[in-house]
Amino acid sequence: MKVVSDAANPLLWRILIAAKYAKVDVEQQLGADPAAKELLTKSPAGKLPYLETSEGVIFEHNAITRYIARLGKGTLYGSNDFEASQIDQFLAWSSSDVELPGAVWVYPILGYIPNNSLATQKAKGDVRKALAYLDKHLLTRTFLVGNRISIADIVVAMSFYTLYQKVLDLGFRKSYVNTNRWYLTVVNQPEFKAVIGDVVLAEKMEVAPEVEVKEEEEKKEEKKPKKEAAPKKEAAPKKEAPKKPAEEEEEDYEKEEKKASKLDLLPPAKMNLDEWKRVYSNSKDIRTGANVWFWEHLDKEGYSLWACDYKYNEECEKTFMTCNLIGGWFQRLDKLRKYGFGNVLIFGQEPKLSISGVWLFRGQEVPEEMTFTDDSEQYTWRKLSADNAEDKALVEDFWAWDGKFGGRPEFNQGKVFK
Repeated sequence: MKVVSDAANPLLWRILIAAKYAKVDVEQQLGADPAAKELLTKSPAGKLPYLETSEGVIFEHNAITRYIARLGKGTLYGSNDFEASQIDQFLAWSSSDVELPGAVWVYPILGYIPNNSLATQKAKGDVRKALAYLDKHLLTRTFLVGNRISIADIVVAMSFYTLYQKVLDLGFRKSYVNTNRWYLTVVNQPEFKAVIGDVVLAEKMEVAPEVEVKEEEEKKEEKKPKKEAAPKKEAAPKKEAPKKPAEEEEEDYEKEEKKASKLDLLPPAKMNLDEWKRVYSNSKDIRTGANVWFWEHLDKEGYSLWACDYKYNEECEKTFMTCNLIGGWFQRLDKLRKYGFGNVLIFGQEPKLSISGVWLFRGQEVPEEMTFTDDSEQYTWRKLSADNAEDKALVEDFWAWDGKFGGRPEFNQGKVFK
């Protein structure tokens, strides 16, 4: 059998490692070989890697890995149907939950795609979720499925390979003890080392060049000569076909779904949120204006106050990237505008920055309009009391953007959500 690939990378390595465990001889041919370009035509979908067998060609790395595992006599593909299904589960999960966000994070570093800081921050959050899931799963297990290494361990470990090599430095990975233990266990097995050699973990998180996609697009647009639009002929208005009763019902249902919110079912609040936002925006002096109005009109039963702190401040080294992190979060909170108000502030100076915020929410819990975003999971939340002097002072400081801020570093800058 021969596997043809464009380069020696984790997609190829998982196939070769599986072959070592299955004791199957697989010849490899890389894209650098002059004949590889011609052989690419043998892949049904024109994809690399692909495997040539006596029965035909198989493409897609995970399909090839499964095929090789089935050729072995051991339990590489599980000892029963249930374990085989668990393995399939991990292979599918790694493709969507590890490899996809991993590519968004690492590809700009490798120069494959332009840097987009908002996409990178989202990808970091998704990678954290994947690490946390594995860490919980591996709390009482040595391997992912069963008591021996399976292709689940091979594929998932190779999905994390570049992440551990480039960006999962000690500060990022320290919370995932079980995942780290499992990863180092499998990649140091003889079958792994025979293919990938010694594995080195990232000492410092690599970052992509500080070039924003938006800025590059704007530059391109400026260079393009503007063409005068030809006058358009006005088309005759089209007559709409009469709606069927079922279509009308479906449209009405969709409208109701968009309006639906648990917060709309709460008893009427005494405080008008929109009025508070106007008072805040128009106050020349927040402490003597907006803050005074706020405490006089706050409806403690209808609204609640919350403080949040970013969990991963060690990543906040650049001010513009930290601002983009907050800005991207706010953009995903449009559903909250009717029910919330907040100030999220940056503290400290480069390269040691931190993020904290104070929020006013309708109701007594952090609402779904906030928690539906992945960003909210990257913060710790603490409910504040309007009757507590320290909490009250913290709210006033965050509303005014000056003060002691509960002992936080010096104020840098902030953003208002309203």
